Amino acid sequence: MSKNFNEIAQDLLNTNFNNYWPGFESVAYALYDKSYVYLFNHPRMTKTEQNQYQILQRDDQFNGCTLILYDEYPTAIVDLEFYEDYGSLFSILVHELFHGFQYIKGEKRFANETMGITYPLLKENVELRKQERASLFSAVLENNVLKKKQYLNSFIALREKRASIIKEHLVYEHLIETIEGPAWFVELNAYSEKSSNSYNSIIEKYGQQLMDNYESTSDIRKSCYSSGLFMCLLLDEFSPSWKESFLEKEETLYELIKKLSDGTKEVSNLEITPETDAVINYVSQNRKNTVEEFEQQKGIHLFIEGEITSKSFDPMNVIPYQDKLLHKNFLKVRMNNEDYLIQQPVITNWKDRIQNIVRLHLIVKDSPIVKTDSIAVEGIGEIKGNLNINENAIYLYLN
Repeated sequence: MSKNFNEIAQDLLNTNFNNYWPGFESVAYALYDKSYVYLFNHPRMTKTEQNQYQILQRDDQFNGCTLILYDEYPTAIVDLEFYEDYGSLFSILVHELFHGFQYIKGEKRFANETMGITYPLLKENVELRKQERASLFSAVLENNVLKKKQYLNSFIALREKRASIIKEHLVYEHLIETIEGPAWFVELNAYSEKSSNSYNSIIEKYGQQLMDNYESTSDIRKSCYSSGLFMCLLLDEFSPSWKESFLEKEETLYELIKKLSDGTKEVSNLEITPETDAVINYVSQNRKNTVEEFEQQKGIHLFIEGEITSKSFDPMNVIPYQDKLLHKNFLKVRMNNEDYLIQQPVITNWKDRIQNIVRLHLIVKDSPIVKTDSIAVEGIGEIKGNLNINENAIYLYLN
């Protein structure tokens, strides 16, 4: 394991990040497993520790592959259990380091995650989005310049039509694409350096998510990564200098792409294909099944009701169904004026807005410690409230 750490530290030290993006600079980074965190390039490290790493006990700051502020400094973190081959590990680390670079540059074009979770499942939008993504994919792969421009114009026309249907939810897509597309762009280029596969085959590999209509409808947020990436690839072809000032702009990727259009026709006579109906039925049923499977699990079911506020969560791992959200990874909430981190699957019932939680439902392995006016749950903490306990469920009503 140590060999991999030394290899990646040396590799990153020798990497010219300018080959990925003009001015790209590395922030701190950490690789971690179930027990330990291996921290690199952080200001807290002494000069003698440069190009080496510190070993720390893992705590609740390290969840998923993302960017965090560790000791108030942007730090890219990657879970070692997610990646088996070196190329994938290296490229996702470059991806997260780029998010650190965005942070340093003062990036502010972030999306309202509520829009992603409340994204409507409408037939017209799903059909148009399917056609739009196919046009974007074809535009990148096409070698004939005239046909490439035709595919680009088709992409823009289809998206403009969607704008009239979902409005602010399309703004959500634009902003996710703007943040994640460039990160995927540098990731793809980093991966291509470490891979023996041809560049075209790598483009097609990254395009699989773009073209999978079931997956792209199931996870709107994640699907915007590939559309953002492919817009970056098109901009590189039509306007190679676009990256120079992009991080100082307020424009989204789509707004830059739209400028490349030489005029588009309106989309009319939209026909809903059988595949689109199948996709919507699949997504709806899959969400229902996933939530119901959790609710029917064996174990000690703990229900917490009252005034609860969602503080943070992993937007990539949330399943919406009616007025419920299944948080598959973690959820941080505020109850009784205290913050609690729940590092396990949990369902929330919300009212008016997803931050306003009226009920938590989780399944605990070990019996909580019950007191007169509180309950102590392993891994979460002590929560005060009134209790009602039966054979298979515990109800806690917050004060």
